[in-house]
Amino acid sequence: MSGWESFFVAQVGASAAVAGLVFVGVSINLDKILKYAGLPGRTLEALIVLILALITSSLMLVPGQSNTLIGAELLGVGLLAWIWIVTLDVLNLRQLEPRYRKAWVLLRVALSQFATLPIIIAGAVTLAQGTANFYWLVPGVIFCFLVAFFDAWVLLIEINR
Repeated sequence: MSGWESFFVAQVGASAAVAGLVFVGVSINLDKILKYAGLPGRTLEALIVLILALITSSLMLVPGQSNTLIGAELLGVGLLAWIWIVTLDVLNLRQLEPRYRKAWVLLRVALSQFATLPIIIAGAVTLAQGTANFYWLVPGVIFCFLVAFFDAWVLLIEINR
């Protein structure tokens, strides 16, 4: 864990700040968001990935944990977020007009998978090898922010075009 504390502290603060931005976007454009079938799910997706980054980083800051516990925490939190996001993706895909499905599947599903799968992998590798492998968390957390920023852009800007 030595050397990783600053990274995880930064991610906790950043994820909380971006979650605030998403809440502002939702409160400003709530009526418009509720008019479109897929946007409430997209809002929830943004919050899920931010909560995933927040919880993952917070758990890594708890001192004195065994590698087995760290692996189980990462695997559990990652799987829960992944299941929730895949469920949202399937529901949103069913609601989309056919002309938007191809671009949506390629971009949104890929980004959400890139956000959740590295965290699951970090947990599985840590459990299997018995040593914490935090390097898998870096792309996972970065993609959590990319998904959240992409969704926030839609909720704040694109919805008003």
